[in-house]
Amino acid sequence: MPPGATRATDRPRRTAPAAGFTARLTAPLLLGSLLNPLNTTMISTALVAIGHHFSIGAADTAWLISVLYLASAVAQPVLGRLADVLGPRRVFLAGLVVVVASGLVGAFAQGFGQLIVSRLLLGIGTSAAYPAAMAVLRDESARIGRPTPRPVLARLSFAALGSAAVGPTLGGLLVMTAGWRGIFAVNVPVALIAFGAALLWIPADPPRGPAAGRAPRLGLDPLGIGLFATALTVLVFFLLDLAHPLWWLLAPFAALSGVLVRWQLRTPAPFIDLRMLAANAALSRTYLRHGISYLLIYCVMYGYTQWLEEARGYSSGHTGLLMLPMSLAALVCSLLGARTKGIRGPLVLACVLLTAGAGLLFLLSGDTPVAVLLLAGACFGVPQGLIGTSNQAAVQAYAPPESVGAAAGLQRTAQYLGAITASSLIALAYGQSADDRGLHLMAAVAAVLGVLLIVLTVTDRALRGRI
Repeated sequence: MPPGATRATDRPRRTAPAAGFTARLTAPLLLGSLLNPLNTTMISTALVAIGHHFSIGAADTAWLISVLYLASAVAQPVLGRLADVLGPRRVFLAGLVVVVASGLVGAFAQGFGQLIVSRLLLGIGTSAAYPAAMAVLRDESARIGRPTPRPVLARLSFAALGSAAVGPTLGGLLVMTAGWRGIFAVNVPVALIAFGAALLWIPADPPRGPAAGRAPRLGLDPLGIGLFATALTVLVFFLLDLAHPLWWLLAPFAALSGVLVRWQLRTPAPFIDLRMLAANAALSRTYLRHGISYLLIYCVMYGYTQWLEEARGYSSGHTGLLMLPMSLAALVCSLLGARTKGIRGPLVLACVLLTAGAGLLFLLSGDTPVAVLLLAGACFGVPQGLIGTSNQAAVQAYAPPESVGAAAGLQRTAQYLGAITASSLIALAYGQSADDRGLHLMAAVAAVLGVLLIVLTVTDRALRGRI
């Protein structure tokens, strides 16, 4: 057979597997997956406008932050398991329907309570996208007999990091051009486009059940989910009013936590595998490091932007532009972090910059030059890009191979808990209005946590072999 004929025969065998991960397949997955991180940060430049519209202060608007994270912290692992049971395409599409509903509720809200409902629905709906996307890629890998290409996974990670990074700038532009309702309404067209693309381009779910070689049921541990959600809700109620703490809430929180721990240790398929976490100290430290890091990052996302608007008098649009260096630095460093083989080096640099940024915030006042304000944001943008990719790599390195999906879900939960704590710290520092004193209090606490973060990272023996 002539050489040319042999190469023509071989060529489809080399390219056919890769054809499964086309742009058409990945486009709706990327579009759906950016909605959750985008909405976590986009609202930061709308909080002041919302507070003025409904005549409420920062302590109340903080609920718009916490309720989304509260919903996401519980919904992410639950919807990931449902994607395995019911099929990822079904769960992906159902989540987008909930996102559309949340956008409509928020865009036409007549009371602040309706905005809370909108953010709750948004947290649930957007939480379906990422785990369902990973399950779609897993099914496609099984169909074509080839692992998911690393560039595809890198694009999925970049979509989450990039959308979170540009959120404050995009949010500021939306508020300036369409008002704060635009923050909610923008989810409707994006979700509808992703829904239509998913219907056209994501393959139908493979058969589930014994005939397909799959377990017919996957235990969701509803009691564990309920206990976790209830305990976390009680904790959030306590944290969001630290200026007037309701100490009695600590009693039901401790009781619920005790029952949760006991149940998770006894049930064969726990919602949170506490035995695995206790035996895997390196992974547990990664979660702790990730949660504290995002606590500091989100203090800036929400606290710094509110200070720029209320204390410095900038509009939402100008505040978004002032946050642009942070967004650009995070985007660039997320790409650099994805290409960096080491873990320890980028994490140490990120922790140092977080601490330096907190120190810089402590020095800001009403007459601080704009150049210094831009620098303060950039000091947090670089760590945001490095921390996400580096801790993701740490989870992949330390998690048991058979539990990487569950471990990644817990990493997201640690991030959400950090964000909830950040919103509580902001509410305590600012009260009803963002001012210099509140910013300095928040910066002082962030600096102390930054030093703690440096110590946790430098002394982590598991990272010493991963420069």
